[in-house]
Amino acid sequence: MVSKNQIKLITSLQQKKYRKQEQLFFAEGVKVVQELLHSNFELQELFTTKQDFLSVSKDKLHAISEAELKKISALATPNSCLAVFKIPKAKEMKESGLILALDDVRDPGNLGTIIRLCDWFGIETLFCSEETVDIYNPKVVQATMGSISRVNVVYGDLENFLIKTKVTVFGTFMDGKNIYQESLPNDGVIVMGNEANGISEAVEKLVTDRIAIPRFGDLQITESLNVATATAIILSEFKRN
Repeated sequence: MVSKNQIKLITSLQQKKYRKQEQLFFAEGVKVVQELLHSNFELQELFTTKQDFLSVSKDKLHAISEAELKKISALATPNSCLAVFKIPKAKEMKESGLILALDDVRDPGNLGTIIRLCDWFGIETLFCSEETVDIYNPKVVQATMGSISRVNVVYGDLENFLIKTKVTVFGTFMDGKNIYQESLPNDGVIVMGNEANGISEAVEKLVTDRIAIPRFGDLQITESLNVATATAIILSEFKRN
C-alpha cells in the first residue's frame, strides 16, 4: 500500500527543487532498479507489483497494486516497480584521461543516453554546465539504464573549468577539422553543445581544437546530428585512435 504522504513525496520528486530539498530521487523499471540496488546508491523505499526483490529488507519493500503504481509513476505506461534512492554526496573529480563536457544540454533523453555512452566507452567523468538538465530527472535516470551508477557526473561553471584545465579542449563545430583525419590524444576535454544552438560563444573562445564529423550525403542539407548521436561517433573515434 502507498500512503497519501508517500504519493505526495514521490510525485514531488519529479521536480528538481524537491529532489534537492529532500535529497532523494526515484528510478523505475526492474533493470534500472536492480542496477542501482547493486551500486553505492542507498535505497530509501521500493514499491513493486510483483513478488520480487526478495533480498531487499522487508521494512523498505512495499507490495502495491498496478493502480497504486500509476499514482506515483512518471511513466505513461508504468513498469512493475519504482524505487526511491538517496542522492549521494558528490565525488571528487578525476582530471585525467578523457573528460566529456556538456554545454547546456537540455533534453533528458540525450543526457541519459550520453551517460550510457560514457559508461560504454570508459569515460569516468562527465562535466555538466549548471544549465544542463539535472541528472536525477526521472527521464534521465530512465534513459541511463543503470549507467548513472558508474559515471561520475559533475555540475559546475563550465567556463571556469575550461580556463583552469591544462589539457587540450576539443569542441565540435561544422567548420572544424575532419575527425577521421586527426590524430587524437588519450587526454583532453571534449565539449558537446546545446541541441539547438551548439556550443555557446563564451565556451567557444576556450576551445583549442575545433573538430567536426563530416557529412557524406550527396545533398549536404542536414544541418546537424543529434547531440547524443554525435557524442557516440566522437567518443568512438577518440577511443579508436
